[in-house]
Amino acid sequence: MHEFQLIQQLKQKQYRQASLIKGIGDDAAVFRTNDDIITAVDTFVEGIHFSKKTMNYFHVGYRALAANISDMAAMGAIPTYYLVSIVIPNNMVESDVHTLYDGMKVLADEYKMDLIGGDTVSGEHLTISVTIIGMIAKNKARYRHDARVGDIVFTTGTLGDASCGLHLMLEELDAIDRAYFIQRHRMPTPRVAFAQALQRIKRVSLNDISDGIASELHEIAEASKVAIEIDDIHIPLHPSMTQFPQEMQHHWKYFGGEDFELVGTIEAHDIDILKEAAKVTNTKISIIGKVLPYESGHSVYMKQDGRSVPLPKDGYVHLK
Repeated sequence: MHEFQLIQQLKQKQYRQASLIKGIGDDAAVFRTNDDIITAVDTFVEGIHFSKKTMNYFHVGYRALAANISDMAAMGAIPTYYLVSIVIPNNMVESDVHTLYDGMKVLADEYKMDLIGGDTVSGEHLTISVTIIGMIAKNKARYRHDARVGDIVFTTGTLGDASCGLHLMLEELDAIDRAYFIQRHRMPTPRVAFAQALQRIKRVSLNDISDGIASELHEIAEASKVAIEIDDIHIPLHPSMTQFPQEMQHHWKYFGGEDFELVGTIEAHDIDILKEAAKVTNTKISIIGKVLPYESGHSVYMKQDGRSVPLPKDGYVHLK
């Protein structure tokens, strides 16, 4: 396929964001805004972050953009623009590339995002690098370092679903609600609407659950210089998760990652706003713990069977 012809085919016919001045067609895109600008980038490599055994090209594209949108949700931002750099191996045909971009377009249409640039090159392994740009009112971004002693800890959705779905596909196993778990792995739901509904709360620390809630809790605790204690009995699981051994459930819900839910902390008196945000956005929430003073040793603890034990900072490791 010819690079410039491909770019013209993938280029949007019209743009939706009023802040855009110049989209695809020059050396760089131009936009103007009075809001704070939030940006993030994620790279996905075939054989490391995804496999053709578990996803088709549509799901690869969908999930690549969903992961970036989830980063915007964790910052409290509205996703507006994205850029895609892609390394295309020789075994991909033009229709495969279009299918991958179609996966991204489904989410971009939902959030009224504009594709404003990127790059295409040939190479050995399919690699997708997505840069996302979001907007938020000045000084309203959410940060990991905003947890305070006395806060309550909450999470959205159910945890471990994506890891369960991946396991079922890799091992070619049947299970109750198999399609549900696989869908949660292939097409996660970024919690943008829920994060937006929290705007009335003055102080929220947020993190998206990409590497496993154990890792995300450690990031919040370490950034905020506090300790966090969660109660195992309150960690939300899908009802069908009970069909699997306890060891698997434990690993998936704490260390599996890729659920792209949100975990965060708020002051206890803001719990009614939290519940209202969950209601208006049809989002399941669970209160799972509390923020404590950091003393020494460990940052995150798990209560189980009447004991409080350190929860290790394990999860998905990007470099091994």
